[in-house]
Amino acid sequence: MITIISGSNRKNNKTLFFAKHAYNQLKSVATEEVLFLDLSDLDGDIISENMYKEVGQPQRVKTIQDTYFIPASKFWFFVPEYNGSYPGIVKLLLDAMSVRELKGSFSEKKACITGIASGRAGNLRGMDHLADVLNHLGIYVHPDKCPISSIFKLLDPGDNSVTTAGVEVLEKQMNQLLKF
Repeated sequence: MITIISGSNRKNNKTLFFAKHAYNQLKSVATEEVLFLDLSDLDGDIISENMYKEVGQPQRVKTIQDTYFIPASKFWFFVPEYNGSYPGIVKLLLDAMSVRELKGSFSEKKACITGIASGRAGNLRGMDHLADVLNHLGIYVHPDKCPISSIFKLLDPGDNSVTTAGVEVLEKQMNQLLKF
């Protein structure tokens, strides 16, 4: 199973358009199940002191782990650039997933990372930060990270659909993920 994670908890974020496009494309060609985890759907019940306790962890955290992490063999992270790195909600999620079933959630799995930014660098630094954390958790990260910069040039201003140039970039990384 492959899990795509749209790594922003902001409502109506632009990362979501790239991640959803990739999800629809991957779902149409993958021979395995593909699931989509939109972090903008998370609400306050995730963040609590019990998220770091194996006993008493919120049911929503357990459900996310049992649905999107443990059965996955691969992950595709879409991470926008927030303050020169990736969003804290992604780190919070990884921290919560490491409390119960650490090895089952991460060990020897694979991941690709796509950085999303309105500026020029495509979140290069944030992708490196995330890759370090994923490697620490035991995930093999594909070396060809995908920085998508100047995103407003790659989204149709009318409906926020991904333009042809954006589709080409996503298809390249999708093929890398499938072969990885």
